[in-house]
Amino acid sequence: MKKSIREVVREAITPTVEGLGYRIWDIDFKKIGADYHLEITIDNDAGINIEDCEKVHRAIDPILDEIDPIETFYYLEVSSPGVERELRTPEHILACIGMRAQAKLFTAVNGAKSVVGEIVSYLDDTLTLRTESGDVVLKKSQISRLCTVYFEEE
Repeated sequence: MKKSIREVVREAITPTVEGLGYRIWDIDFKKIGADYHLEITIDNDAGINIEDCEKVHRAIDPILDEIDPIETFYYLEVSSPGVERELRTPEHILACIGMRAQAKLFTAVNGAKSVVGEIVSYLDDTLTLRTESGDVVLKKSQISRLCTVYFEEE
């Protein structure tokens, strides 16, 4: 089975990124306008600044040049996931238990298409958010987007 660009890149750069004291939060390869972008998002417990991004960029650029996982020209971007980060994988969700998050839903649940609360648990593709009016249990398949939140929209 052929590996995806994300898998190939993750496998190639993880030892270097971890050796520098960071972890890979996410990898995304997408077309923006006419250009392709390989976006590597890094994190660590102390937070990420521009110097961290530059350090990782310089360290992984030659690795990517050597393995050449992408046949076309692309821009390499290294960034922080930010304070309000998207939670796309089970690992992301588990890393954010105890934090406030907003789940945007495909269809309304209890009359709402969005639920904000503290992530209490995530098990077997089932997310529990503790809200002011009680716990809300959602299947991952009901959620169109899940992000941590620090400032709620009025």
